[in-house]
Amino acid sequence: KVFVPLTTLCRDYCGYCTFRRDPGEPGAHTMTPDEVVALVQAGQRLGAKEALFSLGDKPEARFAVHRDFLRRHGHRTTLQYLRAICELTLRESSLLPHVNPGVMSERDLAALREVSVSMGLMLESVSSRLLGPGLAHDNAPDKVPARRLRTIELAGKLQIPFTTGILIGIGEVPRERVDALCAIRDLHERHGHVQEVIIQNFRAKPRIPMHGQPEPTLDDVLRTLAVARLVLGPDVNIQAPPNLTPGVYPRLLAAGLNDWGGISPLTIDHINPEAPWPLIPELRRATESLGYTFRERLALYPEYATRPEFLAERLRPRVGALIDADGLVKEAHEHWRAW
Repeated sequence: KVFVPLTTLCRDYCGYCTFRRDPGEPGAHTMTPDEVVALVQAGQRLGAKEALFSLGDKPEARFAVHRDFLRRHGHRTTLQYLRAICELTLRESSLLPHVNPGVMSERDLAALREVSVSMGLMLESVSSRLLGPGLAHDNAPDKVPARRLRTIELAGKLQIPFTTGILIGIGEVPRERVDALCAIRDLHERHGHVQEVIIQNFRAKPRIPMHGQPEPTLDDVLRTLAVARLVLGPDVNIQAPPNLTPGVYPRLLAAGLNDWGGISPLTIDHINPEAPWPLIPELRRATESLGYTFRERLALYPEYATRPEFLAERLRPRVGALIDADGLVKEAHEHWRAW
């Protein structure tokens, strides 16, 4: 993939986030169309298939400077700008957009469905307790669990392949993790659209409010992966970011993981910039050492790539040209094999 941080401005102030910025802070930036095109075309030359758009949630609600930026580019909202940028990406490159734009309405989801192959929103937690003073989601209106659950539900109604997951180590207790996994399971059982569940471990960073919070131990990560597999069953795809738990890849697989997530040959992980991507040959060795097959997928999982009802009609030919009969990337397009 190519990681495209469309804007680092965000109206939420989560205690663990190093991605968001206020205007004027170092690193505060909203990408222009030309910057996006240059990035995705560079990714295309390196064999990337996915343009992963990550961005702050509704910064126009808080920052006049961002409203001015949107106005200059002909838009009222960040989500309208994102849709136009996805259109541009499809027009100027071969990459397929996957968008992580935060809480969305049904109208927003429907508009973005036309220009992206899949979407994502981390549920993170179902604990309203974390909204309390001084806790992880204090001063983060878009982290109200009911709002996030509603977005995931609406995505199911619209047949959007959807990635979600939980964030562990942000002040929740084990029971709350299980409750969140059960909520995801229930939504998937109703709509059949949850393509991936991520178990993401908190990482302490210097400039965040929670810089002194202890990180989950490896045993905690493995235990949560195993419980997720038990709760979600054998057919749901489970991922844990390998760059956040390096060097123990076989143990992650043994605990229940079956996907390594997106890896970029070009861009850093802007959410966890201190954590470099793993080397693909190392992941391949770990996977094959346990008897599994190591293959590349698109941003949308193979189960959905072969089901036209989960994809906008205009995107079906582009996806179809890249996949084999199983919905995985054709080996001729797996450029990493030559690295």
